[in-house]
Amino acid sequence: MRIGDVIGPVAAIVAPYFLFEYMRAHPKLDILLSLPSGHFYIVSLVAVLSTIIAIAVGISGNRVRNIKVCFLSLAFISLAEVFSVHGLSTPNFLIHASHLPGVASQVSLLLATFWLWMSSLSSDSLLILWVSRWKSGLIPVWTVALGLIGLTGLLFPHMLDLIPLDRNPLRWMATGAIVVLNLMTMYRYYQSYRFSRFPLQTAIIYSCGWLIVAQFIIVLGETWRLSWWLYHLLLLASMIVMLTGLWKQYGVSGSLTMSIRALFTNDPLERISSCLSPSVRALVLATEEKDTYTAGHNLRVTLYALRLGEEMQLPPEQLRALSQGTIVHDVGKINIPDAILNKPGRLTPEERGIIEQHPRKGYEMCRTLGFMKEELDIIRSHHEKWDGTGYPDRLKGEQIPLLARIVAVSDVYDALTSTRSYRKAWSHTEAIEFLNEHRNTHFDAACVDAWKRICDRDPQVYRYPLHVISDNKSNYSRPAAVDDANVS
Repeated sequence: MRIGDVIGPVAAIVAPYFLFEYMRAHPKLDILLSLPSGHFYIVSLVAVLSTIIAIAVGISGNRVRNIKVCFLSLAFISLAEVFSVHGLSTPNFLIHASHLPGVASQVSLLLATFWLWMSSLSSDSLLILWVSRWKSGLIPVWTVALGLIGLTGLLFPHMLDLIPLDRNPLRWMATGAIVVLNLMTMYRYYQSYRFSRFPLQTAIIYSCGWLIVAQFIIVLGETWRLSWWLYHLLLLASMIVMLTGLWKQYGVSGSLTMSIRALFTNDPLERISSCLSPSVRALVLATEEKDTYTAGHNLRVTLYALRLGEEMQLPPEQLRALSQGTIVHDVGKINIPDAILNKPGRLTPEERGIIEQHPRKGYEMCRTLGFMKEELDIIRSHHEKWDGTGYPDRLKGEQIPLLARIVAVSDVYDALTSTRSYRKAWSHTEAIEFLNEHRNTHFDAACVDAWKRICDRDPQVYRYPLHVISDNKSNYSRPAAVDDANVS
């Protein structure tokens, strides 16, 4: 966990709330500012921006057929429609004073909070599965229903006296629900952000925090006081942050639909490709141009390494580093002459010496591009061996970084089980036997044991990459199986 990732959201909650309390404690500062028309325009702006977000996310949700994207859209549809009622019911602006503005403001936050929380739930949760049965009509039905309820409230505002949500104890019950659900949502999106670093995840985290503060201001503030206006500005800020997050998310892939799909994807290939930074993506493309086998090999090894890292209970930051480092772990081969890299027979000692330079060359290349230490450890040390006979640094045992030990197992397993132009692939059983024979000599025994456990528990772990990610066959060959495992 990076402290910097936490400080921002916490400060975003604490600072406006302290400002609110400071203004309340200083009556001369907390002046009355009764501006019904200004209130209407600010609320309308929040509603318009919320509508834009809802439309953008909703269209993407329909295209990717992802129920959680629909929930994200419903959160902003709810905020837009119900908060519009709050603005239209501004006292003595269009209708007489009533409980409608206070009720509408809290309902808008409550509904937005609920749908944001729904979007953070696991896709296989019972609640998600139950709601998914109405996915096709969920957005239009909810939109129309909220519109009719809002219109009824504007025509008959005193009916809401039966639902005193702006009075105790209901308003504190609503506050409790808003606080708990938003904190849960922030935590879940933060956990996802630790792996993928998507800008839209950050925007949702900040928005949830500001919804919490806004609710406290609604409950504790005095209408028309300067401190009371703060919650309107917080909601406006949350909409601006969300739009900024959407724009930055669009920049991830150049397609809002694919960017939002990546936000909630369960597909391991999308999960990897959507998280690549521009510098890593450029290196992957360069690797593909140099050697199509290495490109397919790198992606398969990354899938294996991620599953192995999850089995060994690595935190999300390390899983992200594992993904970024493994996908380019052989990037140093870009500088190796094709005559050596693609030689059909066995390598001479001199040629092997050149091949064995690729971890160091990749390390030197990537450290100038801003790669973090964890990724650089993978690139430099994935050919080190547990007994100290590996290269380039002859590291031994736990001197070898853990992520590099994980990649070593994944790397050799893929080299052995991949079909090559000069030989058939080894079977899964044969490859496992090889790994097992070299426990505590080539490989960390804990990594080998973890790989065996997940393969026994779920054969798709090793079947899926080989079936889905195939190499573009070229007219060249490579060294024999075990040699390939040692130098690939």
